[in-house]
Amino acid sequence: MDRVFLFSECEGKPASMLGTKGANLAEMTKLGLPIPAGFIITTDAWKDYNANFRILSQDLRNEVAKKLKLLETETGKTFGGASNPLLVSVRSGAPVSMPGMMDTILNLGLNDTTVIGLSEQTGDERFAEDCYQRFIKMFGKIVLKVEESKFKRLSEKSIQIFSEEKTLKEVIKGYKDLIEAESGKRVPDNVYDQLFSAIRAVFDSWFSERAIVYRQAHKISEDLGTAVVVQAMVFGNIGLDSGSGVVFTRNPSTGDRELYGEYMPNAQGEDLVAGTRTPGPLSFLYEKFPQIYDQLAHVCAVIEKHFRDMQDIEFTVEKGRLYILQTRSGKRTPQAAVKIAFDMYKEGILSKAEAVKIVRSVPFQDLLVQQKDPNFKGEVLTKGLPASPGVATGVAAFSSDEAVRLKEKGEKVILVRPQTSPEDIRGILAAEGVLTTHGGITSHAAVITRDMSKPCVVGCEEIKIDMESKKLYVKNETKTITISKDDIITIDGTTGYVVIGKVPLIVQRLCDYVKEILS
Repeated sequence: MDRVFLFSECEGKPASMLGTKGANLAEMTKLGLPIPAGFIITTDAWKDYNANFRILSQDLRNEVAKKLKLLETETGKTFGGASNPLLVSVRSGAPVSMPGMMDTILNLGLNDTTVIGLSEQTGDERFAEDCYQRFIKMFGKIVLKVEESKFKRLSEKSIQIFSEEKTLKEVIKGYKDLIEAESGKRVPDNVYDQLFSAIRAVFDSWFSERAIVYRQAHKISEDLGTAVVVQAMVFGNIGLDSGSGVVFTRNPSTGDRELYGEYMPNAQGEDLVAGTRTPGPLSFLYEKFPQIYDQLAHVCAVIEKHFRDMQDIEFTVEKGRLYILQTRSGKRTPQAAVKIAFDMYKEGILSKAEAVKIVRSVPFQDLLVQQKDPNFKGEVLTKGLPASPGVATGVAAFSSDEAVRLKEKGEKVILVRPQTSPEDIRGILAAEGVLTTHGGITSHAAVITRDMSKPCVVGCEEIKIDMESKKLYVKNETKTITISKDDIITIDGTTGYVVIGKVPLIVQRLCDYVKEILS
């Protein structure tokens, strides 16, 4: 029984086998869209792996190796080659979307030999070394279970000590030494060992605590398992004419028919989603590269019409060329869900019965929107990016464990973080809302809270967090404002404002789109 398929070989195979990510990539390939070549290891392979004491069988290894040879032919590159090396991403792809809850490894296929080949192929040694240090860190964290905080401390120390020209070489060496010291293992030089280890790690991430918590919260079956998508790398971190972005085909907060998203030049997709840097709006792409923006807008229209739903699309621009990395039905607020369904009915995309079914599936109480009392004149702490609408008040909690503990004591909590990661899922579930100092409207915090209908404000760059003292500081023209743990703050995910203290709210109102439909 075949368990591995090229994107072009998936005709007629269900998403339950291919995973949503893989199935959608196969569909977009069939549509002739600019999709990097790749293949899918199906959920059937995951089930066999799980039943076989979590061991990759030799038969599956042989299937993967066979498809990899076909991928080499399609791309004209060689996996593990000393020149023109093929690098791949290894991503999870469950039948149900679980954004950020499982693992991804990028730039796989690099070692001390292939990094030289990549440097010669691109004429950019620094780019090649950047990809190499990213791969080593991801592999060490995801496969060999080295804590991310240790990589961060080492990276900061290296940047302080070494000149810019030597930094990446020293970071690479430091990462390798750290991984060996912490795990007793080294990142394999053999690229097939890298690949099979990564596949196992992605399979195993189905069982991670964060994935289990997310499935429980969303009532997703434990038995579905995950597929794995192996795809040829394209590079957004190869210069200022490259970058990565996320675009929603409609506004996921309001439902308005507009392209809504972010773009980060000279970056890989993980930089954008992780929220470690705050990206710019899509208008940056329009201003700098209008032809690419127009192509993206056309692709968005094609994809939305084909899948008949608002889409969340990840894309990369490599040296002025657009690639689509994935699409999925976008997470949206209940209010947006109703407006999108109604508008798609008016546009002829959905039938009236389909639109009404969507509207009726949204719980009535979720369509009520709390508003601030417009007469209240509280002290504004700062303003960030409105990521998920609504108003939330609570004590500031600086870690997920603290948020859970306070929630269990009956406190209402605002989770305050530099940025959230999948490991924060318990804290996000416990909190009334989330506030981050970094990241944008498509970051992990924004996507997850929007899906949960929790208010969220991101990218509050004026805030400085001291995690040790559990305080945050905002300096304005005349003074520095300090917020300590357990101090009450209010966030407004509709406007982006962060206010000191508790803000009076007026009676909830029914969103306008429902009134229009019910009238």
